[in-house]
Formats: sequence, structure tokens, C-alpha cells
Amino acid sequence: MGRPHSERLIGHQPGSTFFKPSGVPMKGLRISTILLDELEAMRLVDAEGLQQTQAAERMGISQSTIARLLASGRNKTAHALAHGEALQLQQGSAPLNYQTPPASAPGGRRRGHHGRGHAEN
Repeated sequence: MGRPHSERLIGHQPGSTFFKPSGVPMKGLRISTILLDELEAMRLVDAEGLQQTQAAERMGISQSTIARLLASGRNKTAHALAHGEALQLQQGSAPLNYQTPPASAPGGRRRGHHGRGHAEN
């Protein structure tokens, strides 16, 4: 048995916890599960543009844990999208602590509509 998971700080609670392909009935649809801490890692690194070390600090976990969460979450997301599966968000075994992120987090950048980083003044 491994050591217990440390608490993960979550800065955003999703408004929806289930996503499915449009026009596909639920009957017979496979479901992939993404854990909320995997989603938070992807949100911070992929959507907010933070470095893994910055995201790890925000979540209160190690950089190696962020790397594992990113790899797992990205793999599950890509698999579900490529195979037309639904995505369900749920809490895993790690305790979560919902936090309001600082209004202006240092080091973060937003990405434009086409994925290019744009500096904000």
C-alpha cells in the first residue's frame, strides 16, 4: 500500500461534469473518466499557460505529480475524443480543496483563439 495522497488545491470547479458526442445516444456509448485533479492540472498548464512547476505550486503538490496528472488526463481526453467516447469528470482518491485563485497570478498567460500566447498589458 502506497502513502496517502496529499490534498490538491483546485482553483476552478467545472460547471458540467459530463460531456458526450453530439447526436450520439447514451445507450451503448463508452464513458471515459477524468479525475478533477487531472482536469485542474490540464487547466493550469494547457489553458492558463503555467509552467509545470508553477502549476504544482498552485495545487500544493510536486512537479512530478503534475507531470503524472497531465500525462494521464491528456491520454484519457485524447482517447475519448479519438474514439467518440463520453467524458465524465469525477473526484479520485486524493482529497480536494477548492480555492479561489489570486486575481493576478504571476507567470500565467492567456492563449489566443489559435493557441498562440499573447502578452497582456
